[in-house]
Amino acid sequence: MARKSEKSGILLTSEELSVFCDQIALMLESGMTIKDGIDMLAEDEQKQNARVRPYSLMRETIEETGSLYIAMKERESEWPHYMVEMVGIGEETGRLEEIMRNLSAYYTREGKIRDAASSAVTYPLVLGVMMVVIIAVLLWRVMPVFRRVLGSLGVDPNGASVRLMNIGAAAGWVVLILIAVVIIAVLVFAVMMRTGKRESAMRLLRKLLPPVRKISQKLSASRIAGMLGLMLSGGFPVDSALDMAGNALEDPEAIEKVNGLKDKMAQGETFADAMASGGLFSDFYNRVLKIGAASGHEPQVMTRIAEVYEEQVEDDLARMISLIEPVLVALLSIVIGAILLSMMLPMASVMSSL
Repeated sequence: MARKSEKSGILLTSEELSVFCDQIALMLESGMTIKDGIDMLAEDEQKQNARVRPYSLMRETIEETGSLYIAMKERESEWPHYMVEMVGIGEETGRLEEIMRNLSAYYTREGKIRDAASSAVTYPLVLGVMMVVIIAVLLWRVMPVFRRVLGSLGVDPNGASVRLMNIGAAAGWVVLILIAVVIIAVLVFAVMMRTGKRESAMRLLRKLLPPVRKISQKLSASRIAGMLGLMLSGGFPVDSALDMAGNALEDPEAIEKVNGLKDKMAQGETFADAMASGGLFSDFYNRVLKIGAASGHEPQVMTRIAEVYEEQVEDDLARMISLIEPVLVALLSIVIGAILLSMMLPMASVMSSL
């Protein structure tokens, strides 16, 4: 019976997950058993007084079962679901070393992407706070001074000049409230991403932001293609491969598409035809897959499709992140410029009439 997890949340960072996978791969490459390797690494953890001790936590289960997958499954809340299921596939296919190397590279890339995303989010947050402060100062301190000056010059409170200033002030308040709401939403989302609400946060983000939904679809396609490539090359039947691929996914939309593939194949469609009508891959890759199926190279084609989609995910993320900063700078310039103009134009009109 699986023991309950002693803590919630992912145990290791992306960089530490990469190192963990690399160590397991090196251990297997050297001919060591999982049990002996984990024993050695667990002893090193205790000597070094490490921040977290993944090997020590799994040591007892591995001694009992000899299975890395079972040890990770017992503490599944502390490991990425995708990683746990891929380890299971590795043990099923006898290609655990290859999968651990692929996972090491995967989490290295994920760590770099997360660092870039954190930097891209941190700067806009700081810029957003600056916008709130600047706009608040203009509305609370500067605007009243201009109103008093215009009043002392005898300007009609219902005149065009004052109405222009009121419009600028109203626009400033609207923008101020919107920015404050966005900042709070980003902070709440960041907290959710670090807790057990991560998947709920991702589902909400996919619904609200089409670019994120598109990236998520490509990431799911990459994972499905990679898993199917491994399973098919290991001689597993397509039905079993689809079952295991579905278990390793977290995106409900992708899981539904995988289940749809199984239904289509149960109705007599070939694997390539089911993939073509299933909506997982683009038309181009569906045609490539049909050629691969006809030539008996489905596993190689699936592996290549996984690599291409993964590259597209990285490119799309980099492109989206690079747009955040200039958009916010432009917004800041437009809003502050509009408020200043709404104050300066009435004053200039009054001064020119003197």
